[in-house]
Amino acid sequence: MMLQRFRPIGVDRINRVVDELVLPEAVYKTCPWQPRELVETGLRQWLRCCGAAMRDGQVIGMPSFAVDEAWHGLILCTMRYQRFCNAAYGRFLHHFPSGEGSGDPNDPMVDQLGRTVVAWAMVARPGEECVLWDLDTVVGVDDPWGISRDRVDLIETALRAEA
Repeated sequence: MMLQRFRPIGVDRINRVVDELVLPEAVYKTCPWQPRELVETGLRQWLRCCGAAMRDGQVIGMPSFAVDEAWHGLILCTMRYQRFCNAAYGRFLHHFPSGEGSGDPNDPMVDQLGRTVVAWAMVARPGEECVLWDLDTVVGVDDPWGISRDRVDLIETALRAEA
């Protein structure tokens, strides 16, 4: 089996391409939650986390149903999404709904979400707060996803101790 080689992914490039991404109205077709600006911030933060995870060959978990819906809308803008992925990551970022081939079936979502916190630590700008952890609760999603503040703090503390 031949391994496919990808060019290295730079966090600065990922951040720049995510910042420049124009999100069309179609992104919000199945994402009615407000304020829309908060959902957009969450989507951009998610896309930045994905780049860090892809760079390190990791699978991360989606902490927000609202952001997941916005991401679905972006994916459906297929040409725009493909151009974005190529510019940001150097390859296509696939979406794997829960249980649909995302890799190891023994990789629990709690671990994937933990890796999302780690990815955030890699891409966060100085002083930038992550909105992903409790975004669903803030925008009023009926069955919110998320990560508890205690778990985020625990992971961030462990990362600082390793540094």
